[in-house]
Amino acid sequence: MAGRAARLVLLAGAAALASGSQGDREPVYRDCVLQCEEQNCSGGALNHFRSRQPIYMSLAGWTCRDDCKYECMWVTVGLYLQEGHKVPQFHGKWPFSRFLFFQEPASAVASFLNGLASLVMLCRYRTFVPASSPMYHTCVAFAWVSLNAWFWSTVFHTRDTDLTEKMDYFCASTVILHSIYLCCVRTVGLQHPAVVSAFRALLLLMLTVHVSYLSLIRFDYGYNLVANMAIGLVNVVWWLAWCLWNQQRLPHVRKCMVVVLLLQGLSLLELLDFPPLFWVLDAHAIWHISTIPVHVLFFSFLEDDSLYLLKESEAKFKLD
Repeated sequence: MAGRAARLVLLAGAAALASGSQGDREPVYRDCVLQCEEQNCSGGALNHFRSRQPIYMSLAGWTCRDDCKYECMWVTVGLYLQEGHKVPQFHGKWPFSRFLFFQEPASAVASFLNGLASLVMLCRYRTFVPASSPMYHTCVAFAWVSLNAWFWSTVFHTRDTDLTEKMDYFCASTVILHSIYLCCVRTVGLQHPAVVSAFRALLLLMLTVHVSYLSLIRFDYGYNLVANMAIGLVNVVWWLAWCLWNQQRLPHVRKCMVVVLLLQGLSLLELLDFPPLFWVLDAHAIWHISTIPVHVLFFSFLEDDSLYLLKESEAKFKLD
């Protein structure tokens, strides 16, 4: 929900600086990478590198140049610490200790656990909520969209490339837009199906234009930042307004209110931005870990609300 918007905003700001962080601007880092590539990434040396590279690293797309950047990053960090300076960032990120082929192990595992929690709650939802519930198909679709986003978040934190970065951004944007659609169906669509159909078409058009511009024209981090701030704000305000309006009549709505408030509060963890503890656990990873129970609570709300709507629709059917 809203937490994805906050994450996108902060990631966009960091990514905008990715081409010129303090660490990768250092001459010692640049010279180290250049020398490493000359010595190891061509001719017989490259063949030797490939022959001793673990198969899981090559399958994950780690190249000789990537390895040079990784090794030289730690050389630079060591010099910074030796001279009493703060740990620098490289290409918009803190230095992380690679585990197997995982570039950011803690965030990758946390993203996977978020996806696993979503999958478990989807299975629970489909077990306890009949398909005849008015919100059933919309909620199930939202769960699959969320699962897809967490899959790409896991991939992105495992291996940061141009493709995985874009997929992480685009899929996260899709979750926010689908959350807005979910809210529209719940607040308006059940009484006015034509309105929600038109709104769905509008959201799909917005997503298509957004992705097309960033993919085919240029990946504008500034535009991406503003766009996700806007849709995130709409998402938060709409859900929160509906929760406040219905909290007395529908007690289970308070779960949704807690989710919205918690995701906004937890997103502030990202502002604590600090070098990773043990070179693994940073504020972003902590934020990912903290959202796991929040997503469970939101799916619990969807289950309660769907059962309430089913009961309400059956009562109306009996009256008719």
